[in-house]
Amino acid sequence: RGMVQEMEHPAIGRMKNGPERELVARYLDRAGASGKPLALTGFDVTEINESRAGSAAARKAEEAKALRAALPEGVTVMLDERGKTIDSESFATRIGRWRDDGRPAIGFVIGGADGIDPDFVRSADLVVSFSPMVWPHQLVRIMLAEQLYRTTTILSGHPYHRGD
Repeated sequence: RGMVQEMEHPAIGRMKNGPERELVARYLDRAGASGKPLALTGFDVTEINESRAGSAAARKAEEAKALRAALPEGVTVMLDERGKTIDSESFATRIGRWRDDGRPAIGFVIGGADGIDPDFVRSADLVVSFSPMVWPHQLVRIMLAEQLYRTTTILSGHPYHRGD
């Protein structure tokens, strides 16, 4: 097995206190607990304020700079509706492979309302879509947190991954 792998996801936008934030916290707590024996740790979220620049291109560029600064050294996964759709087993397998290859961290990027700067997207190791539909970042954050927990259950053989 490779070294301990940190999981960080910087996201544009802040979640208000309430059920959405609680659901993200619950899934990340579960992922942290079940990921520890798998050498998967540090399931953290970094919230970055939305840019106030005048144009969408300028906002995306400014947000990309802030997101890059928040990313850990390692693998970068972007969440974008134009990305590749993969199933949960394949997602977990990739994360396990990166861990086994000694990649120290994975950063999962959730962009803002304008999307993610195209140059920044091209720099990613993987671009994933949960759906071709556009989702609010709060729901994407919940779905990502759940998939990270599901990943730990798949890699550990826990029955949760067969359905909840």
